[in-house]
Amino acid sequence: MTDPRWFSQPYPPEGASAAEGIRNQLGRPELDLLTILVRESAQNSWDARLERSSIPVDYRIDMWTVGPAHSGAWRELLLAGAPQSVEQFPLRDTLKRGPVRVLSVSDRGTRGLGGPTRADNAVGPDRDFVSFIRNIGEPRDTALGGGTYGFGKGIFYLLSRPGTIIVYSRCRTAGGGHETRLIGCTLWKSYVHSESDGDCRYTGRHWWGDTSGKVVEPLVGEEADAVAQRLGLKSFGPVETGTTVVVVDPNLDDLEPAKAAEYLGDTIAWHLWPKMISTEGKPPAMQFSVFHDGVQHPVPDPRTMRPLNMFVAAYEAMAGPNGSDLECRKPKKHLGRLGLVKRIMPSLEPTHASRMLAIEDLIHHVCLMRPAELVVTYHPGPKPPSTNQGYAGVFRADEAMDDVYAKAEPPTHDAWNPHSLDRPESTYVQTTFRRIGEALEQLLSLSGTTRPGASNVALGAASSLFSGLVGGAWGMGGATAYSKPGSTATTTSRPTDDGNAGTHRAADSRRPSTRFTDRADLESTHPAEGYDSDDAPASGMSGASTPDASRRRPRVQYVGDPYYDDRGDTSVLVQEFRLPVPGPQRVRIDLAITLPGTGGRETDPPIGASMPMLIGWEDETGRLHTSDPQVVAGGEAVWRAVVRPAPDTMTEIGIKVEAVRTS
Repeated sequence: MTDPRWFSQPYPPEGASAAEGIRNQLGRPELDLLTILVRESAQNSWDARLERSSIPVDYRIDMWTVGPAHSGAWRELLLAGAPQSVEQFPLRDTLKRGPVRVLSVSDRGTRGLGGPTRADNAVGPDRDFVSFIRNIGEPRDTALGGGTYGFGKGIFYLLSRPGTIIVYSRCRTAGGGHETRLIGCTLWKSYVHSESDGDCRYTGRHWWGDTSGKVVEPLVGEEADAVAQRLGLKSFGPVETGTTVVVVDPNLDDLEPAKAAEYLGDTIAWHLWPKMISTEGKPPAMQFSVFHDGVQHPVPDPRTMRPLNMFVAAYEAMAGPNGSDLECRKPKKHLGRLGLVKRIMPSLEPTHASRMLAIEDLIHHVCLMRPAELVVTYHPGPKPPSTNQGYAGVFRADEAMDDVYAKAEPPTHDAWNPHSLDRPESTYVQTTFRRIGEALEQLLSLSGTTRPGASNVALGAASSLFSGLVGGAWGMGGATAYSKPGSTATTTSRPTDDGNAGTHRAADSRRPSTRFTDRADLESTHPAEGYDSDDAPASGMSGASTPDASRRRPRVQYVGDPYYDDRGDTSVLVQEFRLPVPGPQRVRIDLAITLPGTGGRETDPPIGASMPMLIGWEDETGRLHTSDPQVVAGGEAVWRAVVRPAPDTMTEIGIKVEAVRTS
């Protein structure tokens, strides 16, 4: 068996690329290293998918600490033939100072790194091995692929603190069989080493493998599998092909490994969601998983993850009859398809992954993608007129324009820069942004009109700054969006002449609000007001006697302010409440629209107009009861009235309650 050793590349007489130059080819991207790793490695996996295969690409990230069973093999195998200087070869210090942490990116259902193993022999179309291991900057050879010039592999070296990766791959051979290959690579920095016949310059590139010939080669076949097993790497199945890239001592940006795993899962969802959804009856194109020390961390489902579900809806609009074709008129060219959706939506709670995309509070972005359907970036548009509104878009470039948009991308593939192109290609990219801007202007126009099918919510006529006068700007059903379940109410209540609570309304007039009208048949109390009865009003006065339970009048006790929530693709208003008086009680909803400026209420909509609608009563277990009225047991249990608001209105919610007579 051949023992693998390191080979350090000296500068050949004809010259070569220094390691520093290769490491710097990604430039200074705005995204962090873990995000770039997800984007670039998944793009490589997608480009390497098996042709004419219905099996989705299986993409997996693992992080673990090398355990005692394998740590000795790591030090023994990966120090053989290594340069003695830590400055020239920092992996030496990494392996000696203690437990080694690693991160691996694996794909299956891909073709693996096949073809010749020497760059001078790679004259045919199959040259995946030399493209990834040997060469730098080769143009892409995959039609409509995500990559352009192969710079993305540099992220593996940048993420590794000692600049070292191990590549374990299985591919099909020209004869129809399978071959396993294992090789290590280090990319650090160039240096000069004093030797017996004088100083020698080295490029800073090192390979670890079979050094018995003139060129270091990968271990192959059983030898590759045996060494991989000694290192603790997962082996391939009998007919399985794909690649595992192991990053030694990854830089996790000061995140604890478990937090890094969580972040990687969210990042996969934000950047790779088009590959996670089923379209046209077909299963998702890729499957994703993240593991830390053998424990799986969930990757969110974009169809249920807010706000990515809006981008999924925009994608479906783009691909369907409601999508728009964007055209450049001079020179005439079809650019691609655009889909837009807008919704009432709860306040966005940003995550580490969304903040990396500069998405903090509102969704007002268009996701840009090429035909490969990998996210390029989220292009921000003008902010909507209300803080409780959002819109999302998806633009997919036409296949005939793929080369143009690919050339407009930097090495990290996260932008389209028209200034990097010559005319007319720069005109096409500039026009793309102009057409998107025109579509968003129409979506947000004050006239309230929008193209058919873009959304079933009409466009409102006023900013949320004026929502005290015109509630529910742009399709909003008007609840305080900043309130959360169980929060303390921020509203006030004034007693009326009959002792009952008066108008209950959100105090912050800068936001759309829901009004509660407490009349004799819609009686309610605030949590601090206690019980009401026929004998004594709910004044909360000291010394007031507590009436017998049998004589207590049923009351509604609101819990906090109403708030927005998502129920599938529907945004709803939710009001939590209790019925503090024991016993069975019948509740029913009383919905109306508050008229702008007057404070009046409208219960009969004009022809063609919609009204708020009760979706149901939700109990503490999450079960939805759709009958109205609904019999509810009084007590301390918290119930929720779930309402679909009417567009362009301020919704008024009342909850009526009466005792259920028992014989």
